[in-house]
Amino acid sequence: MQSSPFSAIGGSFEIHEWRGSGPATLHVHHCDDEAWHVLEGELVFRYSDRTETAGPGTTVFVPAGVAHTYTAEVDARYLIVLTPRLSALIAALHADRDPIHQKEIYLQFESELLE
Repeated sequence: MQSSPFSAIGGSFEIHEWRGSGPATLHVHHCDDEAWHVLEGELVFRYSDRTETAGPGTTVFVPAGVAHTYTAEVDARYLIVLTPRLSALIAALHADRDPIHQKEIYLQFESELLE
């Protein structure tokens, strides 16, 4: 029996069960922290100066101001912890998938594409 994805939304942060990779390019959130907890598979995080692989049971915290991106490997399933602003950024990016608008959308949410 497959369980339904977990989600919880509060005033200061949200937690969602996700699958799939993040944006393909390095980006930075100037004012928002973000975290992931791997349930299954692996996430590979890329920073401006290194990479890191996170397996099941690993939590990765990326503080505001740190450039990052990540790729889901081995059919990863994970929890992502977001601020309301980052959740709104993701919703805006999904609503307008035109690559020409991506940089502008990031800037509207105090974030920036770096590549």
